[in-house]
Amino acid sequence: MSLRFWRSSWVAPVSARLTPLVQLVAHAAAPAAVQYEAVGDDPQFRVDPEQGIHALAPGWYVMDITLSVSEGAIQRPCLYPDYGGGCSEATRIPLPQPDHAGGVRALVLISRPLRALRFDPTIRPARFQIGALRFRRITRLHALCVLLQGEGTSSGKEKRSSWAPIGRLIDFIKEVRRQGLSPAVDDLVHRYYGSSRHASGGYLSWLDHFDPLNGTGLEQARMLAGQYANGPLISVVLPVYNTPLALLKRCIDSVRGQTYRNWELCIADDASPDPRIADCLKAYARQDARIKVTVRESNGHISEATNTALAMVTGSHVAFLDHDDELSADALRQVVLALAEHPQARLLYSDEDKIDEAGRRFEPHFKPGWNPELLRSQNYICHLLVVETLLLAQVGVLRPGFEGSQDHDLVLRCTEVLAPEQICHIPKVLYHWRAIEGSTALGGDQKSYAAEAGRRAVQEHLQRIGRSGTVEVVSPGCYRTRPALARTPRVSIIVPTRDRADLLSVCVRSVMEKTDYPDFEVVVVDNGSVDAATRALLRELRQTPRIRVLDYPVPFNFSAIVNHGAREATGDVLCLLNNDTEVIDPSWLTELVSRATQRDAGAVGAMLYYPDDTIQHAGVVLGLGGVAGHVYTRMGRGAPGYMARAWVAQNMSAVTAACLAVRRSVFEEVGGFDEALPVAFNDIDFCLRLLERGYRNVWTPYAELYHYESASRGSEDSPAKQERFAAEVHAMKWRWGAVLHDDPAYNPNLTLDQGDYGLAFPPRSPRLRVSGVPIRH
Repeated sequence: MSLRFWRSSWVAPVSARLTPLVQLVAHAAAPAAVQYEAVGDDPQFRVDPEQGIHALAPGWYVMDITLSVSEGAIQRPCLYPDYGGGCSEATRIPLPQPDHAGGVRALVLISRPLRALRFDPTIRPARFQIGALRFRRITRLHALCVLLQGEGTSSGKEKRSSWAPIGRLIDFIKEVRRQGLSPAVDDLVHRYYGSSRHASGGYLSWLDHFDPLNGTGLEQARMLAGQYANGPLISVVLPVYNTPLALLKRCIDSVRGQTYRNWELCIADDASPDPRIADCLKAYARQDARIKVTVRESNGHISEATNTALAMVTGSHVAFLDHDDELSADALRQVVLALAEHPQARLLYSDEDKIDEAGRRFEPHFKPGWNPELLRSQNYICHLLVVETLLLAQVGVLRPGFEGSQDHDLVLRCTEVLAPEQICHIPKVLYHWRAIEGSTALGGDQKSYAAEAGRRAVQEHLQRIGRSGTVEVVSPGCYRTRPALARTPRVSIIVPTRDRADLLSVCVRSVMEKTDYPDFEVVVVDNGSVDAATRALLRELRQTPRIRVLDYPVPFNFSAIVNHGAREATGDVLCLLNNDTEVIDPSWLTELVSRATQRDAGAVGAMLYYPDDTIQHAGVVLGLGGVAGHVYTRMGRGAPGYMARAWVAQNMSAVTAACLAVRRSVFEEVGGFDEALPVAFNDIDFCLRLLERGYRNVWTPYAELYHYESASRGSEDSPAKQERFAAEVHAMKWRWGAVLHDDPAYNPNLTLDQGDYGLAFPPRSPRLRVSGVPIRH
C-alpha cells in the first residue's frame, strides 16, 4: 500500500495556526510571508486548530505540513500532545524527515482529549518558511493499514518489498492471538514510532548532531582551555605491552592533542619483545618533555606495569589510559572543569564509547551517577577514571593477582573510603575504548580470567565493608552478590485487594506454596469486595494459618490501604504485593529481605514479567511518562538490557509497589505512603522520600514474579480517571520538580520517550552528577 492511499480520505481536514513560543525568530520574507529562524536546539510552536483544540478529538489522523528550508536543516521534527500533565518525552510523537520538497506527512494518534498541542520543527539551527498545517481524520482500519506498511520516514527513494506488509500482517495476527488486540496494536504503534525515532541513524548520527567537538567546537575548546594554564597537573598513566605501533601512536597522540596543556604522560613499557616499542616511546619522550618513559626489565603484567608508571607521577590527579585506547581531545579539560566546580571530588569518571581499528566510534556507554550496588555487580565506572593522587596513597596502588579486573578492584577500594559527594560523574564521552581481537571491549569473555578476578575483588570488598555474603559470576564481568541473613526477621506480605477471586487465589496460593522464606505472614487488606466468589475465598483465607484478612471498606485509595495494612502488620519487614501477581521463584522473598535489611537500603523491587514471559518491571526511571516509567517493558525474559543491566542488581531511584520490600522502621520514618496520591505515583513519591532521607533503593532481577498488571482495577479509560491522573501528575511535578528529569540512576544522554535506553535527541542538561546534594530543586 502506498502512502498515496492517505489522500483517499473524504473527511474535511482540520487546519491549525502555528504560534512561535521559544527559540524562534521571525523574519520578513516575500510579501505576506514569514521566515522563521530556529536559534537553539528546542524551538517550539503552539498548535491552535481553527475550530479549537477539541476539534482534534481522540483518534487517528494524517498530518501534513511543508517546511521550506533556506539555511541549515530540519532534524527530528515532532509533536508534543498535552493530555493534562504537560508535554513530556513519553507522549512525544516523532515525525518523519521532510521529503525533497520539504513535505512532512505523518500518521498521528491522539490518544486522549487534548489540553494543548505543540510542534517542534527541528533540533538544529535552521531558517525556513512553514506552510499550512492540516490534520485529516482517518478510520482505525485505515490507520492499521498504514501501521502494517511500516515506518513512514522513507523519502520514497528506498525500495521496499511488496511482501513486507503481508509479513507484518501475519506477525500482527500472531500477536493478537498471543496477547490480545489492544496490546498487539500498542506494540505496532510503538514499533512504527520507534522506527521514526531512529530513522536519522544511530550513534554516528547522534554524534554528528551533538558531539561538542564538531565544527568549530574543538577550536573553541582550545581557546577556553587557555583560561586554565595554571590548573592542576594531571598525570596520565599508560602501561604498554607489545602494542601495534599504529595504535600506540594514536593513543599517545590523543594525549598530546589535549586542549588542556598541563599534563604529564607516565609510560611504563612492560618488557615488550618488539624493540620498536621502546624506540617509539623514547622518541616521543625526546619530542615532548611532558612524556616520561620507563622500560621494565621483566614482564610483570598490567598491574605491575601500571604501578611502575604510577611511581613517576607528580600530578595532583591520575588519569588511567590503556595502551591502544584514545582520550577525547577535550577529556582533561573537562576533568579540570569538574574539579573547579566540585573541588571536593576525589574520584571522577566519565561516559565512554568504543572505537575500532579504523577509528569508527560505536556502542556508547552512558552511565548512571554514583551507584554502589551496580558497582558491586559490574565495573560500570571503567573509563575514563581519574583518581586523586593522595587517595591512591591512602588505599594503595593496583594489586597483582587481580589482572583483568585490577581497575574494578581499585575503584572498589577507593569508594570504600569516600563520601558519596566525593565521587563525580561527568556525563560526556571522554574516552574511546579500542575494540580489537583480545580486548575486553569486545566482551568480557575475551579474557575469561578477568571474571574470576572480578568476583574475588567484589568478595573482598564485601568483607572490608562488613557485609556478609557470597559473590557469583552471572556472566563475564557481571556478578551476583548474595547478602547473608544473620537472622530471618518476620515479614508481613501486604496484599491490597477488591473482588477478582481468581487473581487473589493465584497470588496467595503461589506465596504459600512457593516461598522458601521461613517466617512470614500474609495480610490481605480487602477494600470492600462484593463479589460472592471473592467473599467466599476471603472466608476461607481467614481460616488459613499465617494469613490474616483485614476489612477496609473505604473509597479506593491505594496509599491508605497500604498504610492500614502496615499499621496492622506484625513483621519487621513489610512486603507490598499486588493481588495480580504470582510467585515463580521460591527464593524471591529471601532475595528481597536480604537486600532490604542492609543498613543503607530503602525500597527493594523485583523483576516482574507479563504472563507471556516479557518484562513488565525492571526498575523505574524518573521522567518516563512525564513523571516516571518502567524500563525494558516487553523485552524478552533473560535479555541483558542496556550494558547487561537487566541481569544485575543495582540502585535505582524508584521501584514499583506491585512488589516492594522495605523495613518497617524505614517505612514509618518517612510516614508511609502519601494518601494525597490515591492511585498513581504513590510508590514513586515514597521512593523519592526514601532517597531524600539518604537511603538507597535497589532493584534486583533475582526475585521473579508474574504480574497481571492492573487486572483488578482497569486502565485510565474514563474522564474521571483521566482527570484524577492529570491531578496526580501535576502534584508530582510540583512536589519534585527538576529531579524528575535528572534521574541520578540514568543518564541525560539517554531518551525519556521510551524505556529502551535509546539515545536522547537532543540530550538533556550535561551537568555533573554528584551525590550528597538535596534531591529537591
